[in-house]
Amino acid sequence: MPDIFFRVKALPKAYFWKLRIYFVFAIVAKVEPNMSNKKEKIVLSLGGSLVVPEGGLNVAFLKDFNNFIRKSLKKNPDLQFFIVVGGGTIARHYRDAGEEVLGHELTHEDLDWLGIHATRLNAQLIRTIFRDIAHPHLIKHYEIIRKVNEPVVVAAGWKPGWSTDFCAVLVCEDYDVSKIVNLSNIDAAYTSDPRKNPKAKKIETCTWKEFRKLVGDKWTPGMNAPFDPVASRQAQEMGLTTVILKGTNFTNLTNYMEGKKFEGTVVQG
Repeated sequence: MPDIFFRVKALPKAYFWKLRIYFVFAIVAKVEPNMSNKKEKIVLSLGGSLVVPEGGLNVAFLKDFNNFIRKSLKKNPDLQFFIVVGGGTIARHYRDAGEEVLGHELTHEDLDWLGIHATRLNAQLIRTIFRDIAHPHLIKHYEIIRKVNEPVVVAAGWKPGWSTDFCAVLVCEDYDVSKIVNLSNIDAAYTSDPRKNPKAKKIETCTWKEFRKLVGDKWTPGMNAPFDPVASRQAQEMGLTTVILKGTNFTNLTNYMEGKKFEGTVVQG
């Protein structure tokens, strides 16, 4: 079986599609989306603010994350991690520089492209950290579906119009995964921004319909949401489960993975 399949998608305005066709080099063939032989696949949507918070790269977090992934794989060799990496503060610094030079706000498309390239730089660093156990190529062109058997697969942003949360949803679609673990700098989703509203309540579980009322339907570059609106809509359509956890709490993440009590938000249904 070839290592790469090419997908042709009709992307309407809402960025969704119904028909999936794969080209195997010059041969047209219908192919099952599961392109991995691992038994237990985990999609991690790794918030860029964990990798590059204000002040620069968080080396301490990267060390802890490296140890967590390797220990998890040692404990269970059948695991396969798909790590979809966000952009963090890098994109905001480039945005600010561009706006200062031009003297006006950048277009949404330009803002998205700056964010996309920031995710690719961060993702390349993550792949470098796991070089010995990672798939050799970043997933960054989602019209291409690769055969991936390595225990770590790293992905980044693709096109304007959504965040890497949506890319994590695409990974679930392409590699037959039903859950996304969203790692960010918050410990859960709240009824409103707890930094602005001290009365905001933590959400332990909710449906996608309830969650989408909180995040809305429109994506804007750099928006601050637990899971982006475009990703939420597609996740609901696909019947995915998303778990929102604080990315620096690896004990809590381990508890979730082992089926123990954990702190966070589960969105499903």
